[in-house]
Amino acid sequence: MNILTYLIPISLILGGVGLVAFVYTVRSNQYDDPEGDARRILSNDWDDRPKP
Repeated sequence: MNILTYLIPISLILGGVGLVAFVYTVRSNQYDDPEGDARRILSNDWDDRPKP
């Protein structure tokens, strides 16, 4: 049971670090790509059925 006194704070700290990293990436707009989807639809670079 004494191990829980170490594991609980360590897991809370690691979870907090992950949450802070996620919030940082969302606020710095790293997930925004409004032009990318529209251009990928019209692009022939990644054709699933290439011509023989």
